[in-house]
Amino acid sequence: MKVVNTSNNGINYLKTLLKDKKGVFSRAMLWRIPHSTKESDVSLKIGRYKKAEFWDENILESDVPKSELTLDSDELNSLISFISDNYAPLKSGAKKYIPLNESFDEKNLEHIRALFENPDKTKLLGLIAQNNLLPDDLLIDLEHQKRISALKEFELMLSKNLLEDSWQKWFKENPWVLGTEFVKVLEEREIDTENITDYLMQAYDGFVDIIEIKRPDGGLKFWSSSTDHNNNYPSSDLTKAITQSTKYIYEVEREADSVKFLEKTGNIKIVKPRCVLVFGRSHDWTEQQKEAYRILNSSYHNITIMTYDHVLARAKRILGIDEKNVQPSSDEQTKEIPF
Repeated sequence: MKVVNTSNNGINYLKTLLKDKKGVFSRAMLWRIPHSTKESDVSLKIGRYKKAEFWDENILESDVPKSELTLDSDELNSLISFISDNYAPLKSGAKKYIPLNESFDEKNLEHIRALFENPDKTKLLGLIAQNNLLPDDLLIDLEHQKRISALKEFELMLSKNLLEDSWQKWFKENPWVLGTEFVKVLEEREIDTENITDYLMQAYDGFVDIIEIKRPDGGLKFWSSSTDHNNNYPSSDLTKAITQSTKYIYEVEREADSVKFLEKTGNIKIVKPRCVLVFGRSHDWTEQQKEAYRILNSSYHNITIMTYDHVLARAKRILGIDEKNVQPSSDEQTKEIPF
């Protein structure tokens, strides 16, 4: 933990040893100069000094340093901006780069927009890959930020009473939240003329699985309002959803040898399909209800029941988001005192 010191004349300061060599050492000091009529200034002093015989960082051999430089507040801010914009690209070996805070004229922005709005996405991706326009680490970061934005939208949607169509659209755009066992959402939803699932998915093993979602609101209850012998049991709403999911599994299995169905799903085979049912909320469950949920899920070998809160929690773990993280305070500032 950094500790801000105060000089005899009431100036707050913070110092650090930059390098310790045999006969000399260098250090830097930030200090905060308060003003009654304007915002306080922060200055920086960097110096290199000869060591005293019995060396202590606070004891100099001479009051005259080997070299010393003091930057006022404006100079310090310019230096911080310069390092922030240029240190990482220079260290990585970049020959040309544009600092992110550098202004773009409208012409340059239009060129960038035109490039990424090209309708021939395959050709565009080929151009980007062949010329390494987007490094792998940037692509990964962009995807990560996209998923974080999607989760923020998910949490906002949970605070509203939305219809099922809104949720179907969100899950179709973000199938990654359902786990790595799913590769992609199939365009086809119809099992037959009477049974239409929310999604048919291609699993990582190459076979068809089913996703069924029910809106988290609308009065649908996960648990019955009463208990039986002090045990929680599914509500009639959940029982109906489970029954519907089981029927979909049965109907999909019946289509396993259907040439027509295989053509609609891109010849993805059907072998023992499974279903993920997303139903209800669990943010306010008791420990007893959490245990009952674990028992309930274990009783099905081809259906996995998840609440919207389970989906959200797993997605946050996938992204490495820790809700307990606290952002560090930025109000620590330091200020002047002679070395």
